[in-house]
Amino acid sequence: MRILFIDDAHPFLIESLRKDGHECVEGYDFNLEKISGLIADVHGIVIRSRIQLNKNILEKAKVLKYIARAGAGMESIDVEYAQSKNIVCLNSPEGNRDAVGEHAIGMLLSLMNNLNKADSQVRKGEWIREGNRGHELHGKTVGVIGYGNMGSAFAEKLRGFGCRILAYDKYKNGFKTESVLEVNPEEIFEKADVLSIHVPLTNETEFFINDTFINNFKKEIYFINTARGKCVRIDDLVKNIKSGKIIGACLDVIEYEDLSFEKFSVKNFSENPSWKYLINSDKVILSPHIAGWTVESLEKIARTLYRKIAKIKY
Repeated sequence: MRILFIDDAHPFLIESLRKDGHECVEGYDFNLEKISGLIADVHGIVIRSRIQLNKNILEKAKVLKYIARAGAGMESIDVEYAQSKNIVCLNSPEGNRDAVGEHAIGMLLSLMNNLNKADSQVRKGEWIREGNRGHELHGKTVGVIGYGNMGSAFAEKLRGFGCRILAYDKYKNGFKTESVLEVNPEEIFEKADVLSIHVPLTNETEFFINDTFINNFKKEIYFINTARGKCVRIDDLVKNIKSGKIIGACLDVIEYEDLSFEKFSVKNFSENPSWKYLINSDKVILSPHIAGWTVESLEKIARTLYRKIAKIKY
C-alpha cells in the first residue's frame, strides 16, 4: 500500500509501516497542488494540521482507505465527507493525553502561586514575598468540560491535590469514578473555582466560552484552555479578567492561531487591545500550543497510530 506523509511523525511510524511492506512517500514540504495530484493513488495519509483535507481534495481520492491524524483534533479533515467515501478517519489522543494533563496542571500551579511573576522579579533583583502570596489548589472545586482523553487525563493528574472534581460531557455519560463526579453544567456554574475545557473545535464549540457563558459562574474562577483557541472569544475573556470574574487564565491556545498551529496573527497586532492586555498581564500565562507537545508524546502518538492502522482491513 502507498502511504503519503503530509506531515512528519516520530520515526517509529514510518519505519514500522515500511517494515510491513508499505511504500511511504515523505511529502512534508508538498504544497496543496502537489498533494491534490498525488491523492488519487494513495491508500493512506498521515497528517497533522499543515494542510486542510477538504472535500475538494478528498473527492480526487480513488483508493484512499484511511486518514491518520497524528494528534487529537480532526478539524483539518472533512470527516463527514471522508466517511461518506468509506475513508476511515483515525486520530491519536491516547498519545498526548498525559502531556496535556500535566501541562494544564503546570500552568495552573504557576498561575495560582505567582511563579512566573516572582521569577521575573527575582531576576531583576526584586524580593517581594507578601505580594506573591499564592493560593492552594487543595480544597478547590475544579470543573472539567469535555471528558474524553484530555479531560480525563487532567482529572487523573488532579487526584493527588485534594480537589473536588466535577466533570461534564454532552456526548458521554457513565464515567463517574471515586474521585470524579459526573454533573450537569449548572452544578459546575454554581460550584467551580477552576474551569478547564477539553473539547474539540466544532461549529457547536466555536466561541462557546464567551461573556454570557462566563457570567453563568457564581464564583470568581481560574480558567484553563489547552483545547482550541477558537473555543474562547478573547475579547470576552479579557473583559472578565479585567472585571475580576476570571481571577486568572492559562492559555496554551489562542483565538488568533493559524489553522496549522505553527504561527499566529493578530489583526492590527500593535493596536489590538485584548492581545496587548494578555501579554502584559500577570494574571495570564501563555504558551504556544505545546500542551501535548512532549518528547514522549511524539512517540506515543506514532505507536498509537501504528496500532490503529494495522487493524484496518484493505
